Amino acid sequence: MVRRREFVKAGVAMAAVAGLAARNACREQADPGEPAASGPPPQVRDRLDQGPFRIDQDEGWFTIETTTPSLERVRNFGMGLVGYTWEENGPALAVRSGAAPLEREIEKLAALPFVDVLYIRCDWRDVQSRPGRLDLHRVWPLTFDAARRHGLRVGVRVQMSNPEIQPARLAIPDFLKEQVPLVRLKRRVPDEGVRVEPRYDHPAFQRAFRELQALLAAEIDDNPLVEFVDLMMYGFWGEGHTSDWIAPFHDAQVARRTFVEMTQLQLDTWKRAPLVVNTQPDISGVGNDAVLDLAVRGGCWLRSDSVILDEPIQIDELSNRPPWLAAVMEDGYHRHYRTDTPAFVNARGAVNPIDTTMLHVLDLGGNYWSLWTEADNVVRYRDGHPEAFAALDRRLGYRVRPSWIWQRKRQGRPELIVAIANDGVAGVPGNLHVFAESEDGKVRVGGGLDAGHPYAGRLRHASLRLPEGVEGSLLRLRAELDTRGVRRPVRWACSQPLNADGSLTIRLLRWGDPAWRKGI
Repeated sequence: MVRRREFVKAGVAMAAVAGLAARNACREQADPGEPAASGPPPQVRDRLDQGPFRIDQDEGWFTIETTTPSLERVRNFGMGLVGYTWEENGPALAVRSGAAPLEREIEKLAALPFVDVLYIRCDWRDVQSRPGRLDLHRVWPLTFDAARRHGLRVGVRVQMSNPEIQPARLAIPDFLKEQVPLVRLKRRVPDEGVRVEPRYDHPAFQRAFRELQALLAAEIDDNPLVEFVDLMMYGFWGEGHTSDWIAPFHDAQVARRTFVEMTQLQLDTWKRAPLVVNTQPDISGVGNDAVLDLAVRGGCWLRSDSVILDEPIQIDELSNRPPWLAAVMEDGYHRHYRTDTPAFVNARGAVNPIDTTMLHVLDLGGNYWSLWTEADNVVRYRDGHPEAFAALDRRLGYRVRPSWIWQRKRQGRPELIVAIANDGVAGVPGNLHVFAESEDGKVRVGGGLDAGHPYAGRLRHASLRLPEGVEGSLLRLRAELDTRGVRRPVRWACSQPLNADGSLTIRLLRWGDPAWRKGI
């Protein structure tokens, strides 16, 4: 079997860093605490007043509610644990060996109470077998059906190259193999291995690629179950490299132009589902720096397929990304969650290598952690080694709550000032919207915060101007997340009791109540 990380490690020394250097230069000139250089943050039309709120604006105020962080898992869009229904080698080991049907393994994974997202990571040939239409492998309908029944979401990657199945098969469909020239790659350190790549810049490949984007986007772009879609990138596993095999292009300019144009096509085609770009350095000289820069400026989330073995350049890109972009993380070395491997048995120190990878996702402010395909092993490991999982439950992604809620009078009208805290390690992946609503729906005020706010470990204030006559009534304070124009409910991550929809009920004070303390 191909050892994927050996490919990456072999080519790391050739990484191109021009794009990172430019972004670092911009970052060094930015104000402390501000995001790294990127495209403009997503704008919010109904922007709330976010302060500062001065005492001279008050006509009397009081703290009417506070909340504290939840210690439990909170399931929201834009974060969570990812179970794989299909990975680069296919389904779970039991399915590959013939010991279990695919349906059963998908159901076992989806039924785990700590899984949030199901992930299909398949080859192009598993999506399309003839021009003009999709021919989705049955893992697709099975995965979407399981997600629907269990209240989960779905992530997707379609690979144009997969060294795990070469040279017997290619990741591209057979009809395309007959139209596009194939190049046997040369390795910088010669050996007897065989790796074949299509000519990505060939007109027939580009026509088929454009058709694939249109067909797949029409199928799932507006599906409310879709969590994210990985960019279809050059090379092995769609990660943007062919390791120490030389890329199949006439020159670097052709490679760069080809993949920048393919990236732009995807940015233009997908309108609603968040797109995710791999942070792989440009070890194959195909323009990764330009692709990453274009993708980040276009609002793509970031991902990496390793944690501990990632180069400093990737850790820097991930940890200093704009706060409104999520980070999707996985690690392929310990994907089976086995405790009988030499790396696990011979580990030194109190923290084993599996926990180490999980905890480092928190260090770089990750939103997602991948559990791969083996449901039984994951359960067994979580039961026997709960510490790292518990840390992810309490800190992964964004965890927002109304930490302080003040009521005051301003210009003769009641007003709520809410200080929203983020107890997670990541910013909000989009624009958080906050609303105060009455039980009968007659009162509904609210709007959006600036992109990414509140940042990880920070507070963001917001004003909700209420109509006259609501003093003394009950209101529900709830939140929504706006990502690429799609609104999804957000459950507050607080210890205090919540309503079924994740909102918090508060009671307003009446002007002049004994509890009111003007000028405190």
